[in-house]
Amino acid sequence: MKSIRNILAAAILMASFTLSSCDSYFDVELDDQANIDEIFSESKTTKKYLSHLYSYIPMEEEIVGSHGWVVPRSDEGQYSFYQWVYYLLYKTGNYSSATPVDAQYFNYWPEFYVAINQCSIFMANVDKNKEDNEKTIACMKAEARFLRAYYYFCLFRQYGPVFIWGDQVADENIKASTIDRHTVDQNIQFISEELKKAAEVLPADIKDVGESEDRWMGRVTKGAALALRSRVLLYAASPLYNGCDLYIGKMQNIRGEFLFPQSKDENKWQFAADAAKEVIDMNKYRLCKSSSTGDKFKDAAASYQKVMFEPWNEETIWGWWFRTSNAYAYMGTVGGQLGPGLPPNFGFLYGFGGIAPSLKLIDSYPMWESGRYPVKGYKGQNNLSTPDVDALSGYKASGFTDNYKQPVDADWAAPFKAHNSCVGRDPRFYVSVVPNGFWWPYKSWSKKFTCYNNKECTSKWDAAQSCIRSGYAWRRLYKADTRLESQEEYKAIRYVFPAFRMAEIYLNYAEACNEKPQRDEAAALMALNEVRNRAGLNNIEVAYPEIKGNKELLRWCIQKERMVEFAFEAQRHYDACRWMVAKDEYPGDNWTLNLSATTYEESYNRTNKDFIGSPNVFRDKDYLFPISSLQMAEMTNITQNYGH
Repeated sequence: MKSIRNILAAAILMASFTLSSCDSYFDVELDDQANIDEIFSESKTTKKYLSHLYSYIPMEEEIVGSHGWVVPRSDEGQYSFYQWVYYLLYKTGNYSSATPVDAQYFNYWPEFYVAINQCSIFMANVDKNKEDNEKTIACMKAEARFLRAYYYFCLFRQYGPVFIWGDQVADENIKASTIDRHTVDQNIQFISEELKKAAEVLPADIKDVGESEDRWMGRVTKGAALALRSRVLLYAASPLYNGCDLYIGKMQNIRGEFLFPQSKDENKWQFAADAAKEVIDMNKYRLCKSSSTGDKFKDAAASYQKVMFEPWNEETIWGWWFRTSNAYAYMGTVGGQLGPGLPPNFGFLYGFGGIAPSLKLIDSYPMWESGRYPVKGYKGQNNLSTPDVDALSGYKASGFTDNYKQPVDADWAAPFKAHNSCVGRDPRFYVSVVPNGFWWPYKSWSKKFTCYNNKECTSKWDAAQSCIRSGYAWRRLYKADTRLESQEEYKAIRYVFPAFRMAEIYLNYAEACNEKPQRDEAAALMALNEVRNRAGLNNIEVAYPEIKGNKELLRWCIQKERMVEFAFEAQRHYDACRWMVAKDEYPGDNWTLNLSATTYEESYNRTNKDFIGSPNVFRDKDYLFPISSLQMAEMTNITQNYGH
């Protein structure tokens, strides 16, 4: 990172902006120095500046790098690569504040502060625009206010509490030695109040201020502000940020304030419940549902797929078109996500087998008939070879079922021999993963995905080359019968990443209602069942009659449901940290199916020998990202995170 003065100077840089494509307002290039008054004197240049504020939105959808690094960092994703992926430094604990500090190594501190300052500049000057009406100008200012709060939240979830500039534009002449972080409560209060102010002005739909939805889909609305506020207040109530023992008596700033609360405030759960309920009470958003086939299982599968496959659907509160980094730009936006996860040597133009679901995620999907989560835990420190199976779930960890008929997206496929662990799972399982030995959902090829160590396999295991090492291919972004044999076919796919969607709001509400001082079990069950029922599952109290009056069991079920529902949506890592369960859930060996075996039957044994690499590590200091040593050297009085 350059010095704070250079960063602030870069943030203060005014520019004339050029949209690089006709259908995206995210693709903005800084051109040259321009006068503030000139920029804000016209509607066109004002809106281009507003477009630029959106360009800092983190690329969370890119699960193979960039801001999506938290997917493989967590226990939900398993990369097949042994090197060249920097997340490994963090997953194995081989990093420090001196680790290279550019964004390639996930140091986003400078990037978001530049974004924050750009938003403040816009808010301070947008009223100079005399070409747009007052309603439009007020909306644009509220958008900038939302985005500024969002970028503060992006810093908060990665680094913990940060320095808050407030409404002032950053001063490049400020003495760096005077900078230190504000407290958790001050951060949360500022972000929450900013979002309330934005929500009071933002329209329910962008068309309400006379803007074209076709061109401006993705601009923030009232729902986006309230949804982010729901997430922020849920974090504030969670154990990591609410009086956890880890930070008692530690981390004081130069003003003598402890950065983290020194005692728990259970009333924060009530605030979180109220914030989620405010979104629900808008009665604007609802879960995606499909009833096209009349088959309960297939309709549930189609409902979940609709979240990704139907852009700007009724569940998406705020989102953006999928993007990708330059490294995969040749495949297009969604192609940059599909290619790294598709099986190598399978028939696709690309297929690196780089990203796959972990066995932990595979074990989490509920059973269709019972509705119960099949694996209660593991015997030993995440020894995934010996799952503690819930006998009431109906799950079988071993053996095979002959003449198994694949339940969705492969009606044309012949029955086959399926491992029992892959039989009878909930619909989200089958539309999210393709297990070893299952038919790939592409009728024109009519072939199975097999990935063990046999020359007859369609995507053979290889000790040194690209291959899928967990035993399961990630296919949530792959729509059945999609041909991907040219770059043009990759580039033609367009999905919207749902940054906030209604399923999250229901699960936020369920969690807060379960935890708040005046516990509302009925409301928590209702909200959890909304999400489960969309997946075709029975009510949680039917699956678990013992859940009535059992706060701890309901908490566990909500956590399992979040892991499954938001798989690969860059939420699991932050959830595991705020719940302070990552220290229990992450460490351990890299368990996979035994894909070095030469037979299909043997390949379904579990092993920690096939994946070359150090065991996963998680320590107390890993709950928060370190502030880089370069920044610490310049901001000499800023408080470093615990353990770094």
